[in-house]
Amino acid sequence: MSVHWTDTAQAHLDAIHAYIAQDSPEYALRTIDRLTRRSQQIADFPLSGRRVPEYDIDQVREVIETPYRIIYHIKPDQIDVLAVIHEARYILTDGEESN
Repeated sequence: MSVHWTDTAQAHLDAIHAYIAQDSPEYALRTIDRLTRRSQQIADFPLSGRRVPEYDIDQVREVIETPYRIIYHIKPDQIDVLAVIHEARYILTDGEESN
């Protein structure tokens, strides 16, 4: 199954990269590579991630790539990566993020 990174998830990756690159451009690239490589696991084994506790919907799952949560939605024809957030962040049930 194909994995699609939403605009929001891509913006999260860009922000993560920009933040880490302030100290280490090389480590920023390695971090983004590590995060995006998880697409293969998601594509091959969509149900391998756990349900997102804030939503508890079977089709909305996450995999952890410490210290980040990669949150995705399983659809019949593809998987959409919805967000990449730090593990310390909590997602409100109305879809907005909070620190």
